[in-house]
Amino acid sequence: MTSKPINISKEELKKRVCDAIQARKPDITALAEAIWSEPELGYKETKTAKKVEDAFSKLGVPFKNKLALTGVKGRLKGGRGSKYSIAVIGELDAILCPDHPAANEVSGAAHCCGHNAQIANMMAVTMGLIDAGAMDFLAGDVVPFAVPAEEYVEITYRSRLIDEEKIKYIGGKPELISRGEFDDVDMALQIHLTPVPKERKNGFIELSTTSNGFIGKLIKYKGEAAHAAAAPHAGVNALNAAMMGLMGVHAIRETFQDKDHIRFHPIITQGGDLVNVIPSDVRMESYVRAGNVPAMVDANERINRALEAGAMAVGANCEIKDLPGYLPLNNNPTLNKLLGENAEDLIGKENVWTAPHMTGSTDTGDLSHLMPVSHPWIGSIRGQLHGKDYVVFDEEMAYIRPAQMMACTIIDLLYDDAKAADDLMKDYKPLMSKAEYLSFLSGFDK
Repeated sequence: MTSKPINISKEELKKRVCDAIQARKPDITALAEAIWSEPELGYKETKTAKKVEDAFSKLGVPFKNKLALTGVKGRLKGGRGSKYSIAVIGELDAILCPDHPAANEVSGAAHCCGHNAQIANMMAVTMGLIDAGAMDFLAGDVVPFAVPAEEYVEITYRSRLIDEEKIKYIGGKPELISRGEFDDVDMALQIHLTPVPKERKNGFIELSTTSNGFIGKLIKYKGEAAHAAAAPHAGVNALNAAMMGLMGVHAIRETFQDKDHIRFHPIITQGGDLVNVIPSDVRMESYVRAGNVPAMVDANERINRALEAGAMAVGANCEIKDLPGYLPLNNNPTLNKLLGENAEDLIGKENVWTAPHMTGSTDTGDLSHLMPVSHPWIGSIRGQLHGKDYVVFDEEMAYIRPAQMMACTIIDLLYDDAKAADDLMKDYKPLMSKAEYLSFLSGFDK
């Protein structure tokens, strides 16, 4: 019987974990491909959650399941104490992309968001830390956390879940925060895949800085039906009201300031029933995005006025339901620095850089207001995110390097009695307390 070493250098521990992750590549890739082949939309990810549960069970990792309907949360205990808990997050859901060759024929769901790679990386970190015996040397816990419903889609369906009191929020992380499932987490890491330009042969890692947040919207125009040819004067055209409302928003776009990164991109989900009947019930969904909360709230108020003006112009009624979306993402500079240094060691300094502000959104932004978060972008795909041409072209970059980078960063933080984590947390001040955050969300109920 061989006894465990009393100590091991941090660099040697990193090497062991990286080697262990590399040795698990067949298992990691198989999990990513299994999830890819059965994409599911948010709050419906039962098959994907079962794959995570089975992987945890095989590794002997204790877990909680069915969190916010489908979430799965494991925990690896630190052998030198549990001073801090670091979550490694993977998202369970797919996006709607019915034109993608791998899309589900019924739902239109496809993993051209890369969330299958997130789960694979989350599990790869778990495998590497366990296989290398690394937790024996760390003064903190690691929480691999598979979360539901990052993609803010099927708003009408999820609003029905809210009415049925099955969930409170459209997005998975706000839901889990409200349920207290992040109360025992001190900081969090996760990745997203991103496209690599055609002219570039190899992948890269971008350290994220900030992103837009948004407010979700359900918009309903109510008019009066009438015969579209014989008596249009007897009706009130709700579709015309919607078009006028959208033109009103276009008329104020020039007042949005570039520094706020405002975005408004509606879709019409119901435009009328019969071509021979004046549309009396027209519905839209949209987001109002911005790079900071005050700009997000201000733009939303002005857009609401423009939408309502469209109804006033033709004598229709306009009902707008604002929904809590996601807060802007703010990455922690200390976590970014550690991740960047480990990324440079793994793939070379020339392949690691800092990204500019991103105008898309993620519910990791909500977490970033409550705790230190780092959410880098991993260049490993061709085609477009959420597009029909999305394909992973570099499996090593998609499934292995991000896991090694995150595992090494966890070792940096929790090695040596978690001194680096101590240094980070002693100077850290959250952008919101949990109470302030929940109060902000509840403001949309008024």
